[in-house]
Amino acid sequence: MIPAEPAVQSATPIRDGSTLSDIVAVVDGKKRHVWGRKGPEREAALLDELEDGDLPVLLGAGLGLNLNTLLSQNRPVALVDMEAPLLEAAGVHPSQDSPLFIPEGNTAAEIIAALRNWAGEHGGSLKPVILPFHKRLRGGFYTALGAELDQSPPADFWEAVRYPKFQNEKPRILFFETDYFLNREIIRTLDRLGIPYRTVNTPKGGRGSDAFIRELLSATVEFKPDFALTVNHFGLDREGRLMELLERLNLPLASWFVDNPYLILYRYPRLSADRVTLFSYDEDSLEQMRGLGYKNVHWLPLGTDETLFAPDGGECRKEWVADVSFVGNSMQGKISGFLEAARVPGPLLEDWQRLALAFGESGHPSPSSFLRETRPELAALLDGVVDMASAQAYESLLTFEATRRYRQECIRQTLPFHPHIAGDEGWTQVLPESGWQRVSQLDYYDDLPGFYRCAKVNLNCTSLQMKGAVNQRVFDVPACGGFLLTDSRRQLESLFDPGTECATYACPEELPAMLEEFLSAPDKRRSVATAARKRILARHTYRHRITELVSVMRRTFS
Repeated sequence: MIPAEPAVQSATPIRDGSTLSDIVAVVDGKKRHVWGRKGPEREAALLDELEDGDLPVLLGAGLGLNLNTLLSQNRPVALVDMEAPLLEAAGVHPSQDSPLFIPEGNTAAEIIAALRNWAGEHGGSLKPVILPFHKRLRGGFYTALGAELDQSPPADFWEAVRYPKFQNEKPRILFFETDYFLNREIIRTLDRLGIPYRTVNTPKGGRGSDAFIRELLSATVEFKPDFALTVNHFGLDREGRLMELLERLNLPLASWFVDNPYLILYRYPRLSADRVTLFSYDEDSLEQMRGLGYKNVHWLPLGTDETLFAPDGGECRKEWVADVSFVGNSMQGKISGFLEAARVPGPLLEDWQRLALAFGESGHPSPSSFLRETRPELAALLDGVVDMASAQAYESLLTFEATRRYRQECIRQTLPFHPHIAGDEGWTQVLPESGWQRVSQLDYYDDLPGFYRCAKVNLNCTSLQMKGAVNQRVFDVPACGGFLLTDSRRQLESLFDPGTECATYACPEELPAMLEEFLSAPDKRRSVATAARKRILARHTYRHRITELVSVMRRTFS
C-alpha cells in the first residue's frame, strides 16, 4: 500500500522551472503536458499525449476515467494515490490479472525506485499524468513526485546516446566554450590538430541554464562526442545536476583548471564522479583534488600558442621600449570585491591583512591549510561557514592580499630602473613613488607579443595562488623572443633547465643585482631566451597540451 504521508523533497529544476525531460522534449520535438481544461474533458485529454513506449503513471485516480480507459486497452499503468476515500469512490480494486501496478514503499524514493524497476520490466519511459486537483494536495507531494519521475526522457532519446566512445583515430570533443582565458587557444589548437569538435556556448554565470542543456543534448545526439571538455568547471552547477546528466549520457568530462582548483572546487562538493577527469596547471594541487574524492587527476601545465607568440608577432611600439617591464594586476579591485563578499565570523576579519602576509610567507598551498596549522581556532570558524561562496571569498581575500604585497615589493625593487608597468589604475594608488611609467592595459593577443619584445628584461612575479606552479608569461615571453626574469618555482625545474633556459630570482631583494647583471649582458639574455624558445617549441605549446589531454582521456575511458 501507499504510505499515508511519504516524505519527499521537491525535485530540483535545472533552471527557471524546466526539468530535464522538458528540455529533452524540446530536443525531441514533443509537447509533453496538457493542462487547462475542465472536468472529465481535461481528465481524458491528459491521455492524448501518450505515445508508443510511454508508461503512464497516474498521480491521482480522480474520477477513474483515465484509469478505466487505460485498463480497457490492457495497457500497463501505474497508480500513486494516497487518498483512500477517493480510491474507494473511483472503484479501484486491482486484481492479480490486472495490468495496474501500485508501487509499495515507505518513502517517496522507494516508490520512485519501484516505478523505475517496473518501467525497466516493460521497456518503456515513465510518463507521469497528474490531476490538477491532486497538485494542490499534501503540500506539493504529487507535484514533486511528478517532477522527479519526469526526469526520465523518452526511451528513443537514450537509445540515441548509447553509442560506443573512442572508435576513431581522432576523438570527437564537445567543448563548453566561454569568453574566459584559454578558450581561444583550445579552439585554435583543435583546428590545427584536425580534431573534430562541437562548441556549446557557456556564458560565465549561466551554469545549468535550460538553453545550455538543450544545446548540449542536441549536440550529443547529432555530433556523438567521445568526451566533453571545459575550463575551470564552467558549465557545471553546484547542485551537480549537469554532472548527473553527463553520467546518464555516459559522456566523460575533462576539466582543465588554469586557476587555483581548490578555490574553484569549493563550489562543487558533490561532483567527484568516476567519469570526471581533472587536469590542473599546478602539480601541487593534485593531492588536494584526490582528497576531495576525485580519482582521475593529472598535471597539465600551461603552454603557449606559438603562432600568436612568435618573434614576428605584434608590433613593438616606440612608447613601450624599456629596460624593465612588468605585466600584471595590482589586485586592488579584486581584494575589495573579496572583502565585501566574505561574510564570515568577525574574528576571521579582525587581522586579515597580517594573516595574508603570514600565509604568503608560509609554504602552505592554501589559506585553509595555513590556518589549520597556525590558527586552529580560526580554521574551525572557517570550516563552520555554511555559505561556500563566502568561505571561498575569504580564502581568495587572503591569497590575493598576499599576492598584492608580494608584487608591490618586487616592483619597488625595480624602481631605480624606471620600469614600465602594464596594468590597472590600482597601481597608481599602491605605487605613489615616481620613477615608473604606467602602460594602459594591453590586449593579450594583439599587444603582448610586441610588448614583450620591447623590454630588455620582462619581470614575472607569480601569483601566490600557485606557489609551486608557473604562469602563462613563463611560456609566452620566450616564445616571442623576449627575455624573462621570473621568480623561482619548484615546478619550473621540471619544465626548463635552470640557468640555461630560464633566469630566476629567489626573493625580491635579489632583483636589483640581477637586473644590473642582465641589463649589462645582452648576449646572455639572448642565449637564455633562445634556449627557452627552443624548449617551448619542442615541449610546451598548446598542441602538446591538448595532445596529452586527449591521450589521457582515451586511456581512461576507451
